[in-house]
Amino acid sequence: MAEVLSQSEIDALLSALNSGEIQPDELQKVEDKQKVKLYDFRSPQKFSKDHIRTLELIHDNYARIISSYLTAQVRSNVKVKIESVEQTTYEEFIHSIQNPTILTVFKMPPLAGNILFETNPQFVYQIIDILLGGTGEGKYKNREFTDIDKNIITRINEGLISNLKLAWSEVLEVNPEIETIETNPALNQTLAPHEPVALIIFTIEIGESRTYINICIPFICIEKYLDHLEIKHWYHDSSDEEDEVTKEYLRMKLDSVQLVSEVILGNASVTVEDFLNLTVGDVVTLERKFEDPLEVVIEERPHFLAKPGIIGKKTGVQIIDIIDKDVDKNE
Repeated sequence: MAEVLSQSEIDALLSALNSGEIQPDELQKVEDKQKVKLYDFRSPQKFSKDHIRTLELIHDNYARIISSYLTAQVRSNVKVKIESVEQTTYEEFIHSIQNPTILTVFKMPPLAGNILFETNPQFVYQIIDILLGGTGEGKYKNREFTDIDKNIITRINEGLISNLKLAWSEVLEVNPEIETIETNPALNQTLAPHEPVALIIFTIEIGESRTYINICIPFICIEKYLDHLEIKHWYHDSSDEEDEVTKEYLRMKLDSVQLVSEVILGNASVTVEDFLNLTVGDVVTLERKFEDPLEVVIEERPHFLAKPGIIGKKTGVQIIDIIDKDVDKNE
């Protein structure tokens, strides 16, 4: 339904027409212009902006994690950066990657279904070249992967995929498990062509070369856990009441911890000859004066100063000071 103008808006429009500020043909163009938002029913937007943003945060952290992992593996500086996170269809993803490529199919319980991890052939050749003693700076021609190539890159991909557990830990406890490895993406028919997927693209820089890896997460995998991908859920702050319950629980657990405590009466230095000649009734002179406070040692570390005394029919000590009480905790 067309928007109804108020009387003041009508008066302002007529005044603008009379003064020549607005021409009648311009007014016609404004009226003819319709606000239409295109929507493709063949590719419904099932991932909201909130879901995409959360996936971006998760995998931005993942990029930093695998950057350290790859640097340790190839003994060279590796930079990994998340390039984009977007919704697409499974068919578009399969058509966008090269053939042959290394397509690792894995599960990530409790998420349902299979997730795809695609490593660009140039990345695969470069990693293999470096691990086999090369510089990783050459140009590589596309070819079929040998069994040796597959075994080497499988070991690398196992490490890359296992690090998803750490990246997802703030949102959901997952356990990645590799199912299989494909080299021809066209043969991988795990999803319907128009199934919506979240495509996460990473850029990897090793030396002067730049390649890509992709993670393809089908919507059906995370459909049951979409609420975990909301920012408010991820950064949900616990209430004061929950904090107090947690503190009380931790305090109760700490109170039951047993520690070894000792009181050091003093020290003395004796020769081996004197030690061998000691008999019952001999007196050993200590290096501490009788009025000096005693050290109370907890788990082999001195914590308190005390003075000796009697508690009922038992001997004991009274705490009179704390050792290093004025020292900052970080010192």
